[in-house]
Amino acid sequence: MLFKNITILDENFIARKNMYVGIKDDTIDYIDKVEPESDYGDSYDGKGKLLMSGFFNAHAHTPMTLLRGYAENLSLQDWLTKKIFPFEDKLNGNAVSAGTLLGIAESLKFGIVSTSDMYYFCDDMAKAVLESGVKNNLSRGVVNFSEDDIDLLPGFQETKHLFETFHNEGNGRLKVDISLHAEYTSNPKTAEHLAKYAVKTGANVHVHVSETESEHNECKRKYGMTPVRYLNHCGIFDTKATAAHCVWLEGEDFDILADQGVTVASCPVSNLKLASGVCNVPLLLSKGVSVAIGTDSVSSNNSLNMIEEMKFFAVANKGKQFDPTLVTPVDALRAATFAGAKSQGRNDCGRLSQGFKADLIVLDLSSPNMHPVHDMATNIVYSASGSDVLLTMVDGRVLYRNGEYLTIDLEKVIHDVEKETGRILGELK
Repeated sequence: MLFKNITILDENFIARKNMYVGIKDDTIDYIDKVEPESDYGDSYDGKGKLLMSGFFNAHAHTPMTLLRGYAENLSLQDWLTKKIFPFEDKLNGNAVSAGTLLGIAESLKFGIVSTSDMYYFCDDMAKAVLESGVKNNLSRGVVNFSEDDIDLLPGFQETKHLFETFHNEGNGRLKVDISLHAEYTSNPKTAEHLAKYAVKTGANVHVHVSETESEHNECKRKYGMTPVRYLNHCGIFDTKATAAHCVWLEGEDFDILADQGVTVASCPVSNLKLASGVCNVPLLLSKGVSVAIGTDSVSSNNSLNMIEEMKFFAVANKGKQFDPTLVTPVDALRAATFAGAKSQGRNDCGRLSQGFKADLIVLDLSSPNMHPVHDMATNIVYSASGSDVLLTMVDGRVLYRNGEYLTIDLEKVIHDVEKETGRILGELK
């Protein structure tokens, strides 16, 4: 495909008008003001539109679209124990598949090209990812308190099966990560075993860290260490890792994350909605920690609107720390694109740059909320809307365009979601 006469947001987040961008197979092959001599196939008229990198969602639980709006106005522990866990006990593969496809459709509508997911019934999720054409880093969240042989633990066996069956399938679109759900849902033996398996396989690690004050302090009481120190002690950060939330970090936590090259996936909307707190993004960035953005689950967000998430990411610490200079629009854009791609081990993604993968989105610049333009990056983060996304492309393939899904039967997916949700609610009565 050739994008013609289009404004682009380049790899430095600078807007450049009247550009030509040529896509060859799955790669950005040409970027220039001059129309190329090569034939790139179908052309796309870019007048009044902006082309930029798609978004990389660094922490989510996509099948939880089934629980959108189900558990509201509750603290995290009550939210989990009284509503979420009982509902999840009724899930099956069909429900998870439908919920995953609904989440993928919503993600594409909002310009998300790749997601780091932690859940279960992962075979069904993997098939949905591969069929739909998106990218995903998928992990089976392992929970365990027993001292039994970890190799015999169902969660670990599922993790191993998932990695051996699906890692790098779809020409690398699907990657399998190793997931310790969290410090507070496991024991040291489990953490150490998963860490060793991740190092052995070279897989990425995905883990919840210091999401709430009570979780953080309980770890200190049990082990005399913060969750970051504890997980580092167990070897969880000995391979490339993503630490989700990180709201209650303190002291040397920041330096450990920086030294170990851990990416923090900040989830501002979910953390604020559940009243968990605000991740100290400015301090993380000042320490050299790579910070990406996650939506967390739809059940705690309640959407996958990454443009909205960027705005919260940019303003949360301004309000908390009474400093309007903190977290710039460029910081937010980098977190939502390249930093998210990097967290997934996709170092050739997340930038509109020649030689990078063609994971791109088109935004409508004709919307009234996008004018005037004093600075394009500022408009995208503070003024744009998720509805401004007109096209989403993954690996050079258009998956969503002008409200139409090219790989997903949305009507069927919504029917299946409503059917499975109704079944579960009926069983919970």
